[in-house]
Amino acid sequence: MPATVSDVITALDAAYPRELAESWDAVGLVCGDPGEPAGRVLVCVDPVEDTVAEAAELGAQLIVAHHPLLLRGVHGVPADTAKGRLVHRLIRSGIALFCAHTNADAAAPGVSDALAEAIGLTVLRPLAPHPGGDTGIGRIGELAEPEPFGDFVRRVAGALPRTRPGVYGAGDEDRPIRTVAVSGGAGDSYLGAATEAGVDAYVTADLRHHPAGEHLERLGPVPALVGVTHWASEWPWCGQAASVVREAGNVDVHVSTRCTDPWNIRG
Repeated sequence: MPATVSDVITALDAAYPRELAESWDAVGLVCGDPGEPAGRVLVCVDPVEDTVAEAAELGAQLIVAHHPLLLRGVHGVPADTAKGRLVHRLIRSGIALFCAHTNADAAAPGVSDALAEAIGLTVLRPLAPHPGGDTGIGRIGELAEPEPFGDFVRRVAGALPRTRPGVYGAGDEDRPIRTVAVSGGAGDSYLGAATEAGVDAYVTADLRHHPAGEHLERLGPVPALVGVTHWASEWPWCGQAASVVREAGNVDVHVSTRCTDPWNIRG
């Protein structure tokens, strides 16, 4: 017998406990019947038109996504709205949707562990730990051997899926890099934590001009910065989540390789 939606949810909840989610977050089952079969599952970062279409093409009965579809409260899901249209398509196609967001960010292992592993880091501890445990946002890790910052930027670019904006670095190209902080998703709010940790470099997404510039102008040593796109920083988690889903039993799991970054043209 194939696994059910409920079986997959049980495995995901064990790996990414919902109590780790931020209070403002919306995680869990968005639509679908827990008792229905989930013999084929698609794992992706974003529940959007492209990945829902991919799930339908695969004949998947469940999408496991990182980002929530309905993060803010809604009073309806009419089909003439973007998100309502997706909900209607999911239901009509018999596809359930489950989201693991900030609970997957904070879990150990979680989103930033997958990013660190992809880059080739040995994880040491969380960047912003939760009290009394190994959970928390971001990770601090180290390379087996130091390497120049320019090589490290190229290492990150080679480890993550290619995107139109690409990977960019800010720092001395020859600076030796050994200790590294990473945070999947938007991470410039943790620039201070990375600096306090004394790491050589910080890898994250959605770095804004002013916070990044102010960080680099601080007195004293600060980490060099490596910026990547939001989707690319979180995509390695999909493989990790796929392994969790397989623990539910008889289930065929696919990882989406469709880039759902909004940026598709480079000038």
